[in-house]
Amino acid sequence: EELVGYVAERHLRAIRDTGHRLVAALDPHDSVGILDRYFADVAFFTEYERFDRHLELLRRQGPEHRAHFLSICSPNHLHDAHIRLALRLGADAICEKPVVLNPWNLEALADLEAATGSAVHTVLQLRVHPELMELKRELDGADTSVRHRVCLTYITPRGPWYAYSWKGDPEKSGGIVTNIGIHLFDRLFWLFGGVKHSELHISGAARAGGLLALPRADVTCYLSIDGRDLGRNGLADERSRSMVVDGRTVDFTDGFDDLHTRIYEEVLAGRGFGLEDARPSIALVERLRSARVERSSGLPMFATEAGRALINSGVLRRRDES
Repeated sequence: EELVGYVAERHLRAIRDTGHRLVAALDPHDSVGILDRYFADVAFFTEYERFDRHLELLRRQGPEHRAHFLSICSPNHLHDAHIRLALRLGADAICEKPVVLNPWNLEALADLEAATGSAVHTVLQLRVHPELMELKRELDGADTSVRHRVCLTYITPRGPWYAYSWKGDPEKSGGIVTNIGIHLFDRLFWLFGGVKHSELHISGAARAGGLLALPRADVTCYLSIDGRDLGRNGLADERSRSMVVDGRTVDFTDGFDDLHTRIYEEVLAGRGFGLEDARPSIALVERLRSARVERSSGLPMFATEAGRALINSGVLRRRDES
């Protein structure tokens, strides 16, 4: 679904590279020539109802013909419904994050998993990023009583189209803390444990920033899709994705190309990430969407000096000062 989207091609590549076949695809847009780059003879639909009917016909033809997995990379607010379609068809769902927008939706999906015997696998690809896996091993082997200081910066510019797409609609995407932040928060919890306290210091359509207290770390976060945040204070790349742990920089700007394939390999080996893996980050972003922007004495802490400099320069303002 959303085959013309940025993420969809990674799913197509993962399906092909793990030796599997795409039997049917759905996208409301019909500019999907990309299918021919990966598969031949894919049944293609622009209408959900016809796609549903086709998959049901395949299911009735027996195990050799039915769909065994449904890969979901549709807009965030549709994930829940498309997962339920997969489970009702007896297929496992491989779903982009966030698997749902609200934590209470997980309960109904868990019940449907139990009733159908099928499973939901969520794409938490940063958990299979080589550098982050190495950091995880180091942390797991270290003294667990030590608290770490972590600074997270994620600046990935998006053009004006973003605001006009479903991604710019908080009702559909969940806003920047959900659409951009969800996998970053999951990665932090995977490394340092679930959130104990959170503060939101900046909240807007293009930026978010604040503090997280985790069992093993105090974290400052800064997320942005505004290109003006680059080219300042030595940041000259087209994007900046980094995490500083106790003064050591872990750069995860690169290394994303084959992570979806790694996720598919894990799913096929029975080691995929499920609903409960996704729960902590979904609960946090739901809380942040309605959180009050905190005022603090002086400037809030941010992931880099760039964040403070942008506030001083007037580029950033707290939401309640806008």
